[in-house]
Amino acid sequence: MADKRLIKKYPNRRLYDTAISSYVTLEDVKALVLDGVDFEVTDAKTGTDLTRTILLQIISDQEEGGEPIFSSDLLAQIIRAYGGNMQSLLTSYLEKSMDLWADQQQALRERARTFMDASNPVQVLSQITDQNLSMWRQAMDRFRYDQNDSSSGKGSADGETGSESSSKGDDKPGDGKQGSGKR
Repeated sequence: MADKRLIKKYPNRRLYDTAISSYVTLEDVKALVLDGVDFEVTDAKTGTDLTRTILLQIISDQEEGGEPIFSSDLLAQIIRAYGGNMQSLLTSYLEKSMDLWADQQQALRERARTFMDASNPVQVLSQITDQNLSMWRQAMDRFRYDQNDSSSGKGSADGETGSESSSKGDDKPGDGKQGSGKR
């Protein structure tokens, strides 16, 4: 396993990347995060770990420019969680949620890449069209069934209505509800 990349923060607020022997910006540190590089930011004088502070600064910059991720309500809830007996639970929950979200995003990218790797682009478009057409047909079939169901009233000669007959077990195919009486 490779050692962590060390970035030193000097009193003049400049960041020095010891791996490349050069000063770097917050944008450069953000690029390290995006590239998955394991690094640590320390105070050049005291050796204090400043990684979280720098990461929070990057997040703050991101939140100010463009569309923010954190709403005011969410930030207020996070602030309220500090110092409470559930703080560590919230930390664990947020970390696991973000891990799950990242895994789902990776799986989605893999599926999209596999789908788009077809050697024939016309075939890919044809597959997409077939899938869309199939979903459209299912929706139209369902709509027609619902229209026929409501127009016929499912009534009998003795004046029974559709809602009364549905409570006796008549239900739509595939809805998984039998005799619920609710539509």
